[in-house]
Amino acid sequence: MRNSSFIFRYKLHHVFFWLLILGAWYFLRYDGFSSRGLAFRVTLVKVADLALMVYITNYVLIPRLLYKKKYGWFALCYFSMILLSSIFKMNILGQLMHNPHLFSLTGGNLRARIYDNIIPHFFLVTAGAAVKLLFDYAGMQKRMSEMAKEKAEAELHFLKSQINPHFLFNSLNSVYFLIDKENALARKALHTFSEMLRFQLYGTGGEKIPIEQEIRYLEDYISLQRLRISENSTVAFNYTPDVNGFPIEPLLLTPLVENAFKHLSHFPPEKKNEISIDLSRVNGNMRFVVENTREPGGNTGEKGGIGLANVKRRLQLLYPGRHSLQIMEEPEYYKVEMELTI
Repeated sequence: MRNSSFIFRYKLHHVFFWLLILGAWYFLRYDGFSSRGLAFRVTLVKVADLALMVYITNYVLIPRLLYKKKYGWFALCYFSMILLSSIFKMNILGQLMHNPHLFSLTGGNLRARIYDNIIPHFFLVTAGAAVKLLFDYAGMQKRMSEMAKEKAEAELHFLKSQINPHFLFNSLNSVYFLIDKENALARKALHTFSEMLRFQLYGTGGEKIPIEQEIRYLEDYISLQRLRISENSTVAFNYTPDVNGFPIEPLLLTPLVENAFKHLSHFPPEKKNEISIDLSRVNGNMRFVVENTREPGGNTGEKGGIGLANVKRRLQLLYPGRHSLQIMEEPEYYKVEMELTI
């Protein structure tokens, strides 16, 4: 099992596959050449040329053009690659065989050269692309199945957890009216907390929510956290005006902000404790950056909590191939950058 994991991790099965193709191709065709050395060199050029086209198609053209619905560009690049690669391969074979005219597209051999080189390339590379598409489809089906299962489990847990928060929500409303009206700060804090709880109970039932709602929730959360941090601590939450008009998974950003408050430094008054939160929209992507000061040598506690692990798992399930999450840990600050394709 360990050896199998090592092979797949370093793509050694790809090497074994192409070595097998090279060996089989050489074994079947070496009799048609004047020497085995020449047969091996010609076979190596053909297999290397085919492998290069398959990998360019599967790992560049399909993900960057076909999957992004740029069908015209995909077709143009695909056929251009096959044509140019075929011409390049024929020139090399002509040099190896000491007969450049035999592998030239000019002259009376044009149809024969197209039939022997370009058409086989087209079908072989297309076959490789078909295998890639089948594997990607199977992977997508597996992810969808995992998402459906986890969503059902999450909904069950959510229904079970609604009982106590619902009771807490009603109790908070009762406590609110018991607080002296002159204690405006306490009443405001309790009201903010009540609104946050209302959002968690009733505002996150759908699959996605407008980004504006997520921003309002973050603002409420930050306003509550400001009540408990020291006077020499500053919190800055900035978001650009163009962060609007698109949906996002609910409560996806909050754990990153919670983590910053949890591990905020507690420097003496002469040194600032800072949290910086920036939300922006860049080239069609949403970028969320959270940075906080921390004690030198302090532990972020990532292994002990579920916040960041939860975010990573949700990103894998909900934004596969459309997200990045980078964590930068320095002696006196901790920074998380998240980017989503929206």
